[in-house]
Amino acid sequence: MSADIAKALDIACATHAGMVRTHNEDTIGADPSIGLAVLADGMGGYNAGEVASSIAVALITKETRELAGKLEVDHGEGIDESAVAAEILQDSIARANSSIYHAAGTQPQYAGMGTTLVVALFTPSRISVAHVGDSRLYRLRGSELVQLTRDHSLLQEQIDSGIITKEMARRSQNKNLVTRAVGIEPSVEAEINAFDVREGDTYLLCSDGLNDMVEDEDILLTLSSLQQNLPLAANQLVQLANDNGGRDNVSVILVRVKKTYPAAQGLLGRLKTWFGKNGE
Repeated sequence: MSADIAKALDIACATHAGMVRTHNEDTIGADPSIGLAVLADGMGGYNAGEVASSIAVALITKETRELAGKLEVDHGEGIDESAVAAEILQDSIARANSSIYHAAGTQPQYAGMGTTLVVALFTPSRISVAHVGDSRLYRLRGSELVQLTRDHSLLQEQIDSGIITKEMARRSQNKNLVTRAVGIEPSVEAEINAFDVREGDTYLLCSDGLNDMVEDEDILLTLSSLQQNLPLAANQLVQLANDNGGRDNVSVILVRVKKTYPAAQGLLGRLKTWFGKNGE
């Protein structure tokens, strides 16, 4: 397997149950060798949310490798890397959804479980982002912090329709009402978008336990001052959420693009370079 992506990315993760919850239903995973970061915020009865989020992260990581290895038709130059990444993400999320839905339907202790999800898949010059629910992805580029995902939540729908303002939403008691989640229905539609990647970018994946507790301005300040030390930045963001009340589990994954890296020639070459044939 080529180490191009692993050498190009710095990744740091942190997660904590928070100051109120007795256990952590968030699950995080990252694999620099395939340019993948996954964060899931589980929901359900006792421990069921943790089961749902764990299934999602494990299956998406596994399926991403396997689906990339099975794409065996080389379409030559000019292939749309974002379209390939979107196909991989959609298929892997669909399989995770089916697995969680089946477990919830066949094991009474897991009835009604589900999870929100945000996934980042880095390919040469691009990042493909899939999300379901209110787990988010932000990008710090220069001095500007931008939220690249849009929450699938009742609050976001109310903001979009003009019923409430963003300031009113921050004070709302309905922050956890998501309109879309993995594992709740037989199928789920993940929202997938692709963005250009630049050297020096820092990407933040987070559960709502961070952004509900920490203002975007404080997230920006922390990332701007600590982006050269990602583990410290990740831990500091979690600490800020807990210092502000820590009412929910809080998880973050930080990915910094240290340098750009070239694409291999052709689809098969790219996939072998990025992901490794058969997960080698």
